[in-house]
Amino acid sequence: MAAFTLAHLSDPHLPPLPAARLRDLAGKRALGYLNWTRNRHKYHRREVLDALVADMQVQQPDHIAVTGDLVNLALEAEFSPAQAWLESVGAPQEVTVIPGNHDAYVRATRHRFAGTFGDYLRGDAGPNSATFPFVRRRGPLALIGVSSAVPTLPLMATGRLGRAQLDELDKILAQLSSEQAFRVLLVHHPLHSDSRIKRLTDSRQLRALLKRHGVELVLHGHDHIHSTMWIEGTDRQIPAIGVPSASALAHRHYPAAAYNLFSIERDGDHWRCVQTVRGFGDDKVIRQLAQVRLS
Repeated sequence: MAAFTLAHLSDPHLPPLPAARLRDLAGKRALGYLNWTRNRHKYHRREVLDALVADMQVQQPDHIAVTGDLVNLALEAEFSPAQAWLESVGAPQEVTVIPGNHDAYVRATRHRFAGTFGDYLRGDAGPNSATFPFVRRRGPLALIGVSSAVPTLPLMATGRLGRAQLDELDKILAQLSSEQAFRVLLVHHPLHSDSRIKRLTDSRQLRALLKRHGVELVLHGHDHIHSTMWIEGTDRQIPAIGVPSASALAHRHYPAAAYNLFSIERDGDHWRCVQTVRGFGDDKVIRQLAQVRLS
């Protein structure tokens, strides 16, 4: 059987930001809008995002995972362009998406993401299964999507799963542990962070579930950097992989846009997983940047 290829990109922060009405810019959005107009618009570029997606599509992955932050301020006017962009990436059968903190930026539109992108996060349980956590089976993969996206106070970007999600995830992971599936957990926030304002507040509880039941791979975004951390599983360490923003020019300590490809196949009693990193080099040309065997 040929290897299954999973592509992973994150944090497109779809540019440009639509024109905003004054009444939409109260509270946290006012600070976010000021940050966008002064800084973020300089390095989140649509031409970068389009070039990266085009390169990814040339690789013909079997499935694509997008781990959140499709929009910026969760303005009503942002969701229609984001939906059109996601449809250009692939059909719901070919793409799985979860929300990031920017997709639930304020309480007024916190549920807008699931309503707009429901077909891309609907589990295999049926037409009404656009809830978290969900499971989508693609080839040898069991993609498990959770939402860490919650509205927060100004200057905060923390995430939280909450007890209800954790309890349901416990049941899902227990069931999957007896199956021969390559389990991939999709979550926006990394499972460990030294930043008080950007951390997943119940990461300790999530990592306890992974230690009890295990998965083969965790994919996340949020930090906008290349990242590999190893999380304790049932009988081995689990790779947790982060990726830069899919629309970013290199700036300060943040690298330019990149995405990951994971080649996954069964090797006897074990899984073989090879990570290939593709992204913009120093010459602003997209190329292979690294290749690592994870298992």
